[in-house]
Amino acid sequence: MKKRLLPFALVLCLAATALQVQADTPIQGEPQLALQRTPITAGMYIIDAQVAMSPREREIGLMFRKEMPAQEGMLFVFDTPATQCFWMKNTLLPLTAAFVADDGTIVNLVDMKPLSEASHCSTKPVRYVLEMNQGWFDKRGIKSGTRLSGRPFTAGK
Repeated sequence: MKKRLLPFALVLCLAATALQVQADTPIQGEPQLALQRTPITAGMYIIDAQVAMSPREREIGLMFRKEMPAQEGMLFVFDTPATQCFWMKNTLLPLTAAFVADDGTIVNLVDMKPLSEASHCSTKPVRYVLEMNQGWFDKRGIKSGTRLSGRPFTAGK
């Protein structure tokens, strides 16, 4: 009897694992809302940033989001500094991308229009890109040269 149950138990275990992986992966056309978060400080402002680290998380980014609270954003983390370029295909919100050096210094800011396939790039190699609602940086006087702080930008990584 026990030998007959073992294959059945194995199939149930594999099915449960597959369902869990599916639950953690957004369905095509759905926003990703369950990413890990990290606080980032910009002057006196604290940003609640979702962290997109894997290629798939970075590919989806803020696509399909219909709204985003003012204090939230998404931090894209790449393995090595490079010229990073972003577009807004399937992204419904107007955003500003802050291209950020390893030490947290904003290299350049670019406003991006929803649903556009125009490419927006960093002016220098960077490892990080922080997307916020368009106008968030402007309203707070945050510009190129401003230094962000938080766990991603700490020395000795």
